Amino acid sequence: MVSPVCDLTAKHCKPCEGGIPPLAQEDIDRLLEDLSGWESSGQELVKTYHFKNYYETMAFVNATAWVSHREDHHPDLEVGYRQCRVHYSTHAIGGLSENDFICAAKIDALQAASTA
Repeated sequence: MVSPVCDLTAKHCKPCEGGIPPLAQEDIDRLLEDLSGWESSGQELVKTYHFKNYYETMAFVNATAWVSHREDHHPDLEVGYRQCRVHYSTHAIGGLSENDFICAAKIDALQAASTA
């Protein structure tokens, strides 16, 4: 089992305004090993979280917004009654960057702490 907290949680996102290439597939595969339940889908990193009720879903959305604000790296969210699907991508480079994995790890750590 992959630990919900990995060394990515200790890192911070770096500003990205383009001009660098997206991560290579081997780098994506390596970083995915540190995350549980996330998958690479096209140019995105995606995971669906499930909750008991709408209140828990919205608490997760608010916590995700807080992480996103602090890291200045924002996902697309699909919110339903008992689930939230999170999509990370670094739009400035048209693919995935380490920032996407850092934020994914931080959200997993928050989620793990809230269910402990």
